[in-house]
Parts: sequence; structure tokens; C-alpha cells
Amino acid sequence: MPHFPEHLVDRFRRFKYRHFAPNIDHFAELAAYGQHPDVMIVSCCDSRVDPETIFSAMPGELFVVRNIANLVPPFETTGQYHGVSAALEFAALNLRVKHIVVLGHSGCGGILACLEQSAARQSEARFISNWMSILDEARTRILASAAGRSMAELRADLEREGIKVSLHNLRSFPCIKTLESKSRIHLHGAHFEIATGNLSVLNEGTGEFVSI
Repeated sequence: MPHFPEHLVDRFRRFKYRHFAPNIDHFAELAAYGQHPDVMIVSCCDSRVDPETIFSAMPGELFVVRNIANLVPPFETTGQYHGVSAALEFAALNLRVKHIVVLGHSGCGGILACLEQSAARQSEARFISNWMSILDEARTRILASAAGRSMAELRADLEREGIKVSLHNLRSFPCIKTLESKSRIHLHGAHFEIATGNLSVLNEGTGEFVSI
């Protein structure tokens, strides 16, 4: 049996000493009464972008689902496995969160793969290309104005466009659409810049992202 990574053992012990022990009453309350987060975050799997760290959240405060490129697929019932859809449904109907935030970020590898169609050229990659096809229409729009622009600029544009696509797809879920119409749930888009630590929030009225 492979050894559990030693650096994870060390960091777990550090967590127990620095975070768990000083907050033991908080953890006891979570264990006894369950979770009651007000916010759900749809974030990227990227190891550089941690929602709990970015929003200084304690355990139990955020309900987080992570996937490649922080995407929300459109509502549909034909497939067998719907990890993101199940998480959304649970957050909206069981946890009754008040906010859903789609959190994108700079330098997203999934977005770059979408632009370059690199996953489609990897014979061993069976899932990434299909997943990123959620952004096919957005990719086409971005590439239509690609003349004279760098790949970094195109990626930054598609990162933000992807957030808008996910918000649009969120509203295709009947439960989300109903709850939003009753102002019982609010949808937000945000983009995190890794190099600067800046966070910009989408103004859906103008389509622009504004730094906060």
C-alpha cells in the first residue's frame, strides 16, 4: 500500500493545532446542527483558486462545487450522472442558499484548452473536450474578433464570457429560475486575478466586470 503523502500528514497536524483546536466549539456546532451556508460557489478546480481562502470563509459558510473552468451545464435530463446539477439542486432546494456565485479566474487552463482545442488532440483525454463544448458558441464569438489580439487577451475574454454562459445555464434550471423570480436566490458572476489578488464582479446590466 502506498504511503500517504508525508507533507499532507504534516499539514493536517498543523491544521489540528492552528485551526481546529482554537475553533473546536465551531466544529462541534457544525457536527451537531449540520451546515447552513447562505452562499454556493461554482469554482474552477485550479489549485491556485480556493474560494474559502479568497472569501476568508470558515467551514460551514460556503457550499462549493468545483470543476474544470467553473462551468454550469445547461439543464437536461437525458444523462445518467449530473454532479454539478445535483449540487445545484441540493444547494437550492435543501440548503436554501440565498446566493450562487460563479467564480472564474485568470490563467484558466481549461479555457486555454477550449481556445486551442488541445484536448481534442489528446487520444487519452476522453472527457475534457466534451465538457468544454459547453463554451463552443462563446469560443466562436471570441475567435471571430481574434485578429491582431494575443492568446492571453482572448483567454481573458473567454474566461469572462464563460462566467456569463454559466449564469445563463443556471437560469435554465427550473428550480433556480423559480427561486430567482421570487427573489429567494440571487445569481452573481465574479473573476479573480491570481497575480494581483483583485476580484471583479459582473454587472449584468452592462455586461462589464467591475473591480471591488
